Amino acid sequence: MTSQTSSDVENPTHAPLLDDDYGYVPSLDASDQPSQPQETNRQPSKPVLLLISGLLAIGLLVALIVGNVRIETHDNDAPLPERRDPIEQGVSEKSFGLPPNVSSFSWTDDMLSWQMPAFHFTPGKNWMNDPNGPVFYKGWYHLFYQYSPAAPVWGLIVWGHAVSRDMVHWRHLPIAMETDKWYDVNGVWTGSTTILPNNELVVLYTGSTNESVQVQNLAYPANPSDPLLVNWVKDPANPVLVPPKWINIKDFRDPTTAWLTPEGRWRMVIGTKVNRTGIAILYDTDDFKSYDLLDTKLHQVDGTGMWECVDFFPVSKNESGGLDTGVIGPGIKHVLKASMDDDRCDYYAIGDYNPKTGTWVPDNPKIDVGIGLRYDYGIYYASKTFYDQNKERRILWSWIKETDSESSDIKKGWASLMAVPRTVALDPLTGSNLLQWPIEELENIRSNLNEFNEVKLEPGSLVPLNVGPTSQLDIMVEFELDKKLTDSLLPLKAGSVPYNCAGHGGAGVRDALGPFGVLVLANKNLTEHTPAYFYIVKGKKGELDTFFCIDQSRSSIAKDVDKSIYGSTVPVLEGEKLSMRILVDHSIVEGYAQGGRSCITSRVYPTEAINDDAQIFLFNNATSITVTASLKTWQMGVSSTNGSGWVWIGPSLILVVVFFFVVWTWQNQRNNRS
Repeated sequence: MTSQTSSDVENPTHAPLLDDDYGYVPSLDASDQPSQPQETNRQPSKPVLLLISGLLAIGLLVALIVGNVRIETHDNDAPLPERRDPIEQGVSEKSFGLPPNVSSFSWTDDMLSWQMPAFHFTPGKNWMNDPNGPVFYKGWYHLFYQYSPAAPVWGLIVWGHAVSRDMVHWRHLPIAMETDKWYDVNGVWTGSTTILPNNELVVLYTGSTNESVQVQNLAYPANPSDPLLVNWVKDPANPVLVPPKWINIKDFRDPTTAWLTPEGRWRMVIGTKVNRTGIAILYDTDDFKSYDLLDTKLHQVDGTGMWECVDFFPVSKNESGGLDTGVIGPGIKHVLKASMDDDRCDYYAIGDYNPKTGTWVPDNPKIDVGIGLRYDYGIYYASKTFYDQNKERRILWSWIKETDSESSDIKKGWASLMAVPRTVALDPLTGSNLLQWPIEELENIRSNLNEFNEVKLEPGSLVPLNVGPTSQLDIMVEFELDKKLTDSLLPLKAGSVPYNCAGHGGAGVRDALGPFGVLVLANKNLTEHTPAYFYIVKGKKGELDTFFCIDQSRSSIAKDVDKSIYGSTVPVLEGEKLSMRILVDHSIVEGYAQGGRSCITSRVYPTEAINDDAQIFLFNNATSITVTASLKTWQMGVSSTNGSGWVWIGPSLILVVVFFFVVWTWQNQRNNRS
């Protein structure tokens, strides 16, 4: 068994092979090595030697780059795999449905290539959906994900795999788990990673069997000493869990990270339903192979349908950092989250967990799971958290689907991406909602700061901002309302119909106190633009409600894309300024209001507001108030390959230079000897 140096870990160029003891072995046996040439007195000519060395150097550089980049172009002429009925396979349709008879836009290669994000994770080709088993292990952040290697449409799903030092620059690795067993031949579906006390890992994942039954399976690293976790082993005891008799065989999926109970057993949650009641059920185990189903259910909510991708974790009422999954005790609340198969949204609620009874009760039943708070009021689904023991925080990942046509996805060769990883914690000021915020590592790719202080926006104002390229931006803005606001409110009456972002026409509809905010990805004549804005309304009891919205209705002149208007209310406490942070990364726009109390993710597909033709504006479309805005913008780095291989070009070039120097020195020495 051979050892692996730190240099090997930092710059692997291929997947290592394994011997029977799960150790690394050379890719060639000794018998396969080429024989050593016999030395002769004849010296190669210097031009030939330099030519050969140059070709070798170029080959070395190409090998280093290709070995670290798994992105390929999709063959548009290649036949697509047969589209199996996803309901028959046990999961809901994953593609986005546009209204029938929508005319197709003539998308150019330039428009489609622009859509690839720069600092949001994507495999770069084919289809991706749910994040799976994120974990920090031996210095690397690991992200597994649902991946269709055949085409940019949902199909036969395997586990893709990538690693990163900072969750910003990613290195793509070979597929972690294929559909190669009878218990997962129809799909290696969503699962979670659990870290055992000895720092070893186990994974539980849902497999779709040869009869399309959803079962739970156990896997673990083939070589726990490998920090990249390239190879995985499926336990011969699989499947370790099958659906209980009272559950439909296609409604039993997505096991959570397990945690230790006070009795020393491991406990995990699986989502299901009975009729229209969404349910989270609990299992206890000692060895991850034999399980006991608890008599009590963790929680259930009538009328919510199938609960997918259930997540369950503690949050502190007193500390801002994250907590490991098994933490219980005073000052601890528990978050229960489920992805609702019916409406494709992620709902959460905060409550109290009783580890003895195995039950969880929401603080406020009126905003229970599936009927209340959402992680994100835009496009955000199948999310999963993990505890990052490296920085003592809880990190949230989520799949962001495409909302264009499937034919466009096929033409561009890829579909879907991940939202930026977010920290998640209990809001200490409200105690009734979570705060989500982009991880601090994203600030390391900021550059070219532009500041605009106290920009006065009169009613009807539209102010262009010169910040340079706008396809990759981090925007922080605060708004202060006119001090005469109180007086202006006196004659106002509450609306007869409660305001909501989607039902009132978007940013183009003017009212006394809104909308006002930022236009991103806007072309010069505003035929395309995406507003992120606040809208303040007076309630029936005289209270003020603040809404945070993103309006896609004018984001593109193309008709074959989604143009929904997203948003909801956001808590604003007395004395707080209105604040938002907007991340723009080509076709994805993420908005965070009031420090992350409310979040909106949207996908936009402009045809004109791209490349150098995109701009940003401040605007105030309110009729009765003046707003003062202070804004900072940064350009955001990382190439469109998500740093998957290009971050290694620098070391590769150094190796090439060293190679040339060695050859040159050797040649001079030979010339001197002759």
